[in-house]
Amino acid sequence: MKQPIESAKDVAHATSGAIAKTASFITSSILDLGKGVFAPIGHHHSTAPRAEPGTPPGIEQYIHQEDTSLKVGITVIDYGPDGHNTTTFDDIHEALALPEQANPHVRWINIDGLRPSVVNAVCQHYEVHTLSAEDVIHTYQRSKMEVFDDHMIIIARQLQLANDKLKNEQISFFLFQKTLITFQEVPGDVFEPVRKRLEKSTGRFRTYQADYLFYALLDSIVDHLFPILEAYGNAMEEMEIEILEDPNALSQQKLFSMKRDLSLQRRVLWPIRELVDSLYRDESELIHPELKTYYRDVQDHTMQVIDLLETYRETASGLTDLYQTSVGNKMNEIMKVLTIMASFFIPITFFAGVYGMNFEYIPELGWKYAYPVFWGGCLSMTLGLAIFFWRKGWIGPK
Repeated sequence: MKQPIESAKDVAHATSGAIAKTASFITSSILDLGKGVFAPIGHHHSTAPRAEPGTPPGIEQYIHQEDTSLKVGITVIDYGPDGHNTTTFDDIHEALALPEQANPHVRWINIDGLRPSVVNAVCQHYEVHTLSAEDVIHTYQRSKMEVFDDHMIIIARQLQLANDKLKNEQISFFLFQKTLITFQEVPGDVFEPVRKRLEKSTGRFRTYQADYLFYALLDSIVDHLFPILEAYGNAMEEMEIEILEDPNALSQQKLFSMKRDLSLQRRVLWPIRELVDSLYRDESELIHPELKTYYRDVQDHTMQVIDLLETYRETASGLTDLYQTSVGNKMNEIMKVLTIMASFFIPITFFAGVYGMNFEYIPELGWKYAYPVFWGGCLSMTLGLAIFFWRKGWIGPK
């Protein structure tokens, strides 16, 4: 008798283990599904270090723990009235040692990749404070501007659409009288039109100094937001049609992703608006007074983008309400069909229940025509209900 008891215990133990595994699988599947539905769509995650609370200020602490496998691309562009020259480097010391042109020229140093040693070398060469260098590698900064005696530090955000995913990147500017240094997290930016304009022998680039180049780059960042918002506007128009025709869980996921991206763009745009306003009002000698009008134009573009963004955010909120309404209407139609079908079978079920009772004396059971009369009554009541529903407009053509 002991063996069956042990076998029963083994079976119970195996059954409980299987139930636990099944429950764990279901739970993990639900969690994975939730992550898939509410995960952000392709935001760029920087590899730059994040400051831990209580760490000493400055960039020196990050130099010895940097990722040496991170590749850095350095491009030096010299331009002026006499021409244009572009040189690429892999070593920052070679780039900084490049001789300056004899005639008045503007130098633009663009660095793709944030290695602390590279940033530190640039800051030491141009005598930039170590806290400014720390702001460069900490890519979670709010757009801001810091003015010093001979240079400005400007932190801005750059938004791009890459493979239908929103890329949010920090761009750091070191603005000097004749030199502009830009630090980017990864290669790929919105400055290609500016580079093409620099190759031409005419234009305002040949007249002004690095302040006009900085204006052109900042203007490119703001103007690039218009096609991004246009893409989201087209996507929301398609989403509206999709929700009206066939609302589903995928539509909800896309809508949540759009709302999240629009909120991200709003968080990026408002600080840029304040930044441009500060540049317009600043009295530093690094920005020529004649360029104030150009910075005011950037400010106007920023306000236009913000207005357009707020319109699309309201549209996204309206689409959310439309989705809920469409899903509710779809559910009501389903419940309506089920209710009508149930209504047809209620009388038939009643008759079948009455004559299906096990009483010994039911008068109709011995009647010769009871069966056809039963079916006739069922069909008549069903037809009567159909006519009633049709006259009420519950079934049939709208």
